[in-house]
Formats: sequence, structure tokens, C-alpha cells
Amino acid sequence: MEKAELRQSLLKSRRSLSAEEVRQKSDRLCQHLESSPLFAQAKTILAYFSFRQEPDLSSLFGTNRRWGFPRCVEQSLWWHFWKPGERIKTGAYGINEPHPDSPVCHPAEVDLILVPAVACDAQGYRLGYGGGFYDRLLSSPEWKSKPTVGIVFDFAYLPQLPVEPWDLPLRVEVSLSALEPAQLLKIVGDSEAASCWSLHDLNLGRDYVGTLAIFGHGWHLRHWQF
Repeated sequence: MEKAELRQSLLKSRRSLSAEEVRQKSDRLCQHLESSPLFAQAKTILAYFSFRQEPDLSSLFGTNRRWGFPRCVEQSLWWHFWKPGERIKTGAYGINEPHPDSPVCHPAEVDLILVPAVACDAQGYRLGYGGGFYDRLLSSPEWKSKPTVGIVFDFAYLPQLPVEPWDLPLRVEVSLSALEPAQLLKIVGDSEAASCWSLHDLNLGRDYVGTLAIFGHGWHLRHWQF
């Protein structure tokens, strides 16, 4: 299936979710995300304002860290610090954005990027909305080394996405410290058992570079490079 056709199919599935389903899935996703040392250690996190039934991360925004959110300016994303209660405005695509006068968030200040997506796959590739905003951002020198986490609901985590030569997988740097490397591939939680797994449970004792997708049913770890 081509990207455009797959994108429309997955967006249709997401639109079919009830408000209660979106809330429950989003709450479970946020719980899993909070259990990660990657999240816990991050002081400044880039996120997004949920739009058209994307996973809603707003329950995290009151935590004791700094949050940055994007504005779409021509073909680029400009990042600004924001916290609950501050002004927001509707941007050109109908998405909420920080006010342009909000303090600017620079790449050197960022510890983690939570990336919205239509879908993610087992190799860490992301299917976006077709505008290329995050592709351009994450391929630029000042941003491409930043840890990134693709945020999708369970039905949008796929074995493999169609990939173009210019597509880059999302990148996560995680220090994993009591499982053998082969056991990592077994952490594909799609049941209640998944809720007991987090990166706290892994004990490899050295740094690994790989990709991570997180959604309402648990962690999916793939594409590890040893």
C-alpha cells in the first residue's frame, strides 16, 4: 500500500475512535511514557498539542519540567516554551500553537522530542501527515542527534511502513541496564503484561542506540544496534 493510501486508512481508523477510547488510550500511553528513565531524566521536552484525535499528552504538561511546542512558520517548525494557563493561538493548519511572543526554545536546551505520527513501524520509521515538517527538522544538523519517540496508538504501530530513500528512522539513545540482548525483541507488549515492562526493567549495563515506539498497550523496542 502506498503512503497516501495507508495514511488515509489509518486516519480513518483514528477518527472512528470515540472520545472515551481516545482518553483511555492516551492515559495509558502517558503512564507508560512516565515510567521511562528517558522521560524521567529529561528536563526539557518538545511535544505537540493533540489535533484530530492524536494521542493526548496534556496530562503530562503540568509535570516539573519545561515543555516546548511548535509553530508552523512557512515550511519550518519554530519551538517555544509553554506551560498550562499561558496563551495559545490557532495556527495556519487549525492546530493550537504557542503565542509568537512566547520564549523561544533552542536545540541545545532540548533533551527529548515526542513526535506525533500517523504510524510508526518496527524499524523506527514514521509515517507523517505529508507536509515534511518533522522530516526537515530531524534531518537538520542541530536536531538530528536528539532522542526522539514516536507517539501512536496501538493500531498504528505496524510491522513495516513504505520507506523512501530520504526517510530516516526515529532515534533514541537509552542506557539499558537484567535482560540478554536477544530478550529485547520479546518486549512487544500488547496485553496487560506489557504494563509491568518499562525501561527500568532492562539491565544490560551499557549504552545502546535504537528506536522506540510507545503507544497505549506498552513499549515496542526494535532495531537495536550493538
